[in-house]
Amino acid sequence: MRVDDFDFELPPSLIAQHPLPSRDASRLLDLTGSGMADRSMRDLPSLVRPGDVWVLNDTRVIPARLLGTKPSGGRVELLLLEPDGAPDVWLAWGRANKPLRVGERIDIADGFAAEILGRDGKQVRIRLLAPDVPAAIEAHGHMPLPPYIQREDAAGDRERYQTVFAKSPGAVAAPTAGLHLTESLMQAMGAAGARFAHLTLHVGPGTFQPVQAGRVEDHPMHSEAFAVPAATAEMEI
Repeated sequence: MRVDDFDFELPPSLIAQHPLPSRDASRLLDLTGSGMADRSMRDLPSLVRPGDVWVLNDTRVIPARLLGTKPSGGRVELLLLEPDGAPDVWLAWGRANKPLRVGERIDIADGFAAEILGRDGKQVRIRLLAPDVPAAIEAHGHMPLPPYIQREDAAGDRERYQTVFAKSPGAVAAPTAGLHLTESLMQAMGAAGARFAHLTLHVGPGTFQPVQAGRVEDHPMHSEAFAVPAATAEMEI
């Protein structure tokens, strides 16, 4: 199957750069009948059938984008991917005006820096230097918004680029289908007979990578960490 079979024109003016004020005001395309119907997410409870199981990904996006400078003053961007054997050692994507070198120190904030331990293409292995590494990431990291969002992250993105049921830190991108659900909407779905199952899938940076292969089958897929609780695995559908 060729990738260009899926090409279509998407005017930039139709790519939203900010979320709607209310999560459940988003549009919903209804395919449950014989045709298609334009609806709102607020209509979702009316489409629930008793016994339906809705699987919720409770991963939480970390502010994985770290902005720093080399001793020379050159700007560096690090996108944290996953810890590598220790809480302060991470694999990351690195971007700078010149290739990052092993042993180089990147200053991110007062009392927070990164040391380049190894490099393989654009992927680097780094040691984060801070008294409390998770707190430093939380305080100084930026939310890794998708590349089609052509703006810098803002304070509000820390809450809106998470699902309302996010609890397990580890993702570098949000499970976007769940962003439109609210507590009240899920309560209404439960009242209509929906059941909810939770699992954790840490969405990785591969979701940001464009498909560059000519055939869909030739696109290298990335791996992602996941955990399925026993209660979810054993739920009868």
